[in-house]
Amino acid sequence: MENEDLSSVSDDIDDSADTALPALDDPSLYLNRELSLLEFQRRVLEEAQETDKPLLERVSFIAIFGSNIDELFMVRVAALKQQVAAGSPKLSLDGQTPAQQLKAIRDTVVSLIDEAYVCWHQDLVPALAAEGIHIVSYDTLTQTEHAALEDYFMRMLYPVLTPQGVDAGRPFPHMSGLSVSLVVLVKDKNGDVKLARVKVPDSLEQLIRVPEPTPPPTRGRARPPRTTLRFVWIEEVVKANLDHLFPGLEIIEAHVVRVTRDAEVAIKELESDDLLSTIEEEVWKRRFRSAVRLQVSEDLPEELRVLLAEHLRLDHEDVFRFRSPMALKRLWQLVALDRPDLKFRPLVPATPKRLRITARHDIFSVIREGDVLLHHPFESFQPVVDFLHSAAFDPNVLAIKMTVYRTGRNSPIVQALFDAAEEGKQVVALVELKARFDEESNIDWARALEAKGVHVVYGIVGLKVHSKTALVVRREGDIMRKYVHLGTGNYNASTARLYTDLGLLTCDEAIGNDAVALFDRLTGYEGDTRYDKLLVAPKYLRAGLARLIQREIDHAKAGRPARIIAKANGLDHPKMIRLFYEASQAGVTVDLLVRGICGLRPGLPGISDNITVTSIVGRFLEHSRLYWFCNDGKEEIYVGSADLLPRNLDNRVEVVFPIEDPRFVRRLKDQILDAYLNDTVNARRLHADGSYTLRRSEGDTPPLDSQARFIDLAGQ
Repeated sequence: MENEDLSSVSDDIDDSADTALPALDDPSLYLNRELSLLEFQRRVLEEAQETDKPLLERVSFIAIFGSNIDELFMVRVAALKQQVAAGSPKLSLDGQTPAQQLKAIRDTVVSLIDEAYVCWHQDLVPALAAEGIHIVSYDTLTQTEHAALEDYFMRMLYPVLTPQGVDAGRPFPHMSGLSVSLVVLVKDKNGDVKLARVKVPDSLEQLIRVPEPTPPPTRGRARPPRTTLRFVWIEEVVKANLDHLFPGLEIIEAHVVRVTRDAEVAIKELESDDLLSTIEEEVWKRRFRSAVRLQVSEDLPEELRVLLAEHLRLDHEDVFRFRSPMALKRLWQLVALDRPDLKFRPLVPATPKRLRITARHDIFSVIREGDVLLHHPFESFQPVVDFLHSAAFDPNVLAIKMTVYRTGRNSPIVQALFDAAEEGKQVVALVELKARFDEESNIDWARALEAKGVHVVYGIVGLKVHSKTALVVRREGDIMRKYVHLGTGNYNASTARLYTDLGLLTCDEAIGNDAVALFDRLTGYEGDTRYDKLLVAPKYLRAGLARLIQREIDHAKAGRPARIIAKANGLDHPKMIRLFYEASQAGVTVDLLVRGICGLRPGLPGISDNITVTSIVGRFLEHSRLYWFCNDGKEEIYVGSADLLPRNLDNRVEVVFPIEDPRFVRRLKDQILDAYLNDTVNARRLHADGSYTLRRSEGDTPPLDSQARFIDLAGQ
């Protein structure tokens, strides 16, 4: 493939053929990014409302919803508020100002949160109780139970808590982001009312188990009854025992509050001499960044709301009243309960037949016999770990180079790099320090790797390195063979059990040479790097995808078969959307599988009649990216780390790679993409107005759950 810049290919197409249609840059043709993201949160919430799912899995979805809403405020709302403060005239794709978007977000969030709490209180709490898991109010407990919880308070909570008074010598205390606090009014002996704050520790269990009376002994071989679990929120226990924190003072009232702060790390990379130290400092400053949201309990008096909002420099519309629990993400504690009967049956990932290696076959010989395609989590991530582990101890391996974006705790991948360095290999790791919310973890890994003798690169100025690439150089006789792993997901063994991703193990010479060139660029300077097979952002990927789409347009105009299937986590790059519109207008069938943000409006007459957009939200987080092109029957398919978003195509180092083995092409198209497109369990179809509806099987057609189908097909 040629890598010429085709980023402006869409600008060369004449829009004047039908003057009745709007120009393709008309804001009315686009959906708002932020509201589209909130529609994704609605789909997550709908999973919690699905009564046919295991109960604790439904609880997990409502916890995910709560966490996602937190991140929305920490990142997206924070960015919009910065634009408003700076007087930015920038409009969204659909033509809204930052202030208009903030209002639309608030209105939608209020509605979604109300819906979430209805689901929790009216549906999930009673359902949990029916299964012996009770979430109770402290006020409903007996004196004996109060005494037991007071004992717990004194033993476990009291030593950790810090009452913070507010007076002339003690200014209003800083409230860290996402921490739950009690705002307390106390009265001293002189009758003076004072304000105080108590931070609820987030390092302890947020749901405290209420002690149960000892059951009477069972006689004979009678099976003891299943234990009933009762929990009370930690803030209720703290609130009931505030007199221990404020002895001699009268507790007038106490209310639960929670602050969300801007979490974006602002890094002036061009002015930094030491990127690691700069990012470390900015991560530390994150806890002191501006507040963007204040959550308060329903019973908080108005005067206290005004006082807190003024202190945090928040407007009235930045304050949200909440029912208990204050933070839905804390429901993860329930998901961890040992109740397998209330969860999905555990998935045991399969190992592809070719990788069920005997003692006579090492992983390198298997790869030499042919590429290996892995579909996670249905197929095990262990072969990737084995690939790097084998490389670490193989005496013929001379070098290992890889990118590290999010790798998790106790990473076997990083351990393999440790081992390789200790074995005397040349090991290079590009650890992306700017991976949002993983900065601190990656800083720790970077330092640990350097301590082992690994050559660590912290990233590229102005770009995030988001590609998932590992290169192993092995001496085999008189040649240096390059073995490469390319994937759509992070090198994280934990999330590989939860996210759907694809990975390729290959020793294709051209791809190996491209990988060498990629790492030369990452560790050295860009220069005039060229690639034979890989599409690498930001320089070549968007142009390459544009060329492939334009080729389908040309086929359609010539009356030849033309179709595109693209699967990504997000689509809101205006030039990519415009290309899809042009493809639809030319008669190309375009099937888009977009899990989250989508700025394209499907089904607009004369604009996107031939485009469908489907979102898959199910047991596993859809994370793989695939781009299939009919090409007049000579189909091509690409897989990689990049979504169709400006940040991926223009501001990151991403790698998208071709799948050339005909068996894998058929598998990806016929087994995976077609299953997604025909899913009638996890699929929702996007409409032109931005709303989604569930797809359900019709008539006697049995429902198709694509993810369940992949479990059945794995390892074959």
